[in-house]
Parts: sequence; C-alpha cells; structure tokens
Amino acid sequence: MRSDCPVSYAIDFFGDKWSFLIVRDLVQGKKFYKDFQSSQEGIATNILSDRLKKLEKIGIIEWKVYEQLKTKKEYSLTEKGKDLIPLLVDLIVWSNKYQNDLAVSDYFIKRAHEDREGLIATIRERLG
Repeated sequence: MRSDCPVSYAIDFFGDKWSFLIVRDLVQGKKFYKDFQSSQEGIATNILSDRLKKLEKIGIIEWKVYEQLKTKKEYSLTEKGKDLIPLLVDLIVWSNKYQNDLAVSDYFIKRAHEDREGLIATIRERLG
C-alpha cells in the first residue's frame, strides 16, 4: 500500500480499466476466459490472464473446474467481489448522467434512482 488512504487502497486494485470490466462481465453473467475475451473492449490475452490472477489473489474472484469440461475454469465473484456491485451501479448511473447513448436501459436507471438497494439485491441474488 502506498498510504492508508481508502481511495488509494481501491485504486491499487482497480486503477486499470480491465479489472473492473472483468467484474462487470461477471455481474453480467460471463464465466469463462473466452467470454471475457469476447467483450467489445478487446482485452489482450496476456492482460486478461494477468488480471484474472490478480483478482483471484486479492479475493475478488474465484474459479472452479467446469464440470462439463475438466480443462476449463469457471470464474465467479466472491463475497468481496459481490460487494463491488453498488460501485458498478453508481458508475453506470454517473456515466449515463454525463454521456448519452450508452448501453443502459431506462428501466435500470429508473430503478437505480428509485430503489437502489432493491436493484443491488436483485443483482446479488441472480449471481447466487
């Protein structure tokens, strides 16, 4: 850690765009390496591999062997990772406020404004 500042602590883990985008993808239901690679941002394989290892090391994600294909890893968020959902919701709302034509539904934005905690609970439940 560079300092005891809580913002600095978070930035040490999420200061690059890829880590948070992987968390986003997991929230959206992606589970496999190829799923993350197919995101429109176009992450390079070496960066993806590095970020997955980093997120696992700090306890944000975990993986298990995929039962249907033993050589494949299935990634998921840990409880620590799921605790980032409110931040994702807030980032989406903030981005939508300042940029038109983003890929977010009016329903999501409305629900985030009217029932943020309910929306977060729904997302967490969907993830299991």
